[in-house]
Amino acid sequence: MNNEQFKSWLICIDDTDDIGTKGTGEIAQEIAEILSDGAHRSFITRHQLYVHPDIPYTSHNSAMCFYLETNKTLEVIKQLAVAHLLEQSAAASDPGLAILACDSQFDKEALIRFGLEAKEQVKTKKDAYDLALQLGVSLSEHGGTGQGVIGALAGIGLRLYGQDGRVKGQIDLGQERCEEGVELSVEEVLTRSGLDIVVDLSGQQLKSTEVLHLSNKVKAVYCQHQFALLVYWNEDRWCNALKRQLKEY
Repeated sequence: MNNEQFKSWLICIDDTDDIGTKGTGEIAQEIAEILSDGAHRSFITRHQLYVHPDIPYTSHNSAMCFYLETNKTLEVIKQLAVAHLLEQSAAASDPGLAILACDSQFDKEALIRFGLEAKEQVKTKKDAYDLALQLGVSLSEHGGTGQGVIGALAGIGLRLYGQDGRVKGQIDLGQERCEEGVELSVEEVLTRSGLDIVVDLSGQQLKSTEVLHLSNKVKAVYCQHQFALLVYWNEDRWCNALKRQLKEY
C-alpha cells in the first residue's frame, strides 16, 4: 500500500467467461479480494444487459460490479485488475474493464442513462469509449473483440442508478439445511447477512420486528441504493422472493 489518501471506486468487468469456464462473478470476487489485500467484504452486483442476436454473450449477458475503498492509485488498481483478467479470462472471451473514481467530477445521469439503454438496445464499443472519454472513466479491453467494454461501462451506470442488480451468490441463513425453512425477524436477517434493508415487491421497507419465512435459495438485490432482501406476502407470511420476482433486477 502507498501513502495516498483512501478513495472510493466502482469497478466493473464483463465478458470474461465461456461455457464451462470460471464465471465473471467469480473473477470479479477474486479481483476485489486482490485489490483489498484479501479483506474484501462488499457485495458484488450482477447487472442484466440486453439479450439480442447482435450481442455476443456466454449465457445471460450480465456485468459484475463492486465498490472499493483503497489508497491504491488508479494505475495500481488497473494493473492488478488487468493482470488477473489476463490470467483468468477464458480464451474465447472478450473482456472489458471499467474503473470509476466515485469522488471525481462526472455526469452521473449520462452514465446511468447509458446503463439503462444497454438493458434495452444494442450499444457499440464506440458509444462506450466516447462516453468514457467524456466522463473520465477508465475503460479498457483485454482480449478477443473487446466487446466487454460496453457491459463494463453499463454495469457502473446501473450500479449508480441504485435500483438494479442482483447480489452475487446466495444468502446463507440456515434455510437450506432445514426442510421447513427458517423463521427470522428482519433485524436478525440484517445482522446475520450484512444486508441493509428488507423490502416488499412494491419497495416498502419492512419493520425490524416483522418475521420472515425463508426457504431454499435466498438471493439479495440492489435497490434504493442499498443491499436488500426482497420478500413477498404469501399465505399470511412474508417469504423470500421467487426467481421470477428477482428477474426484475
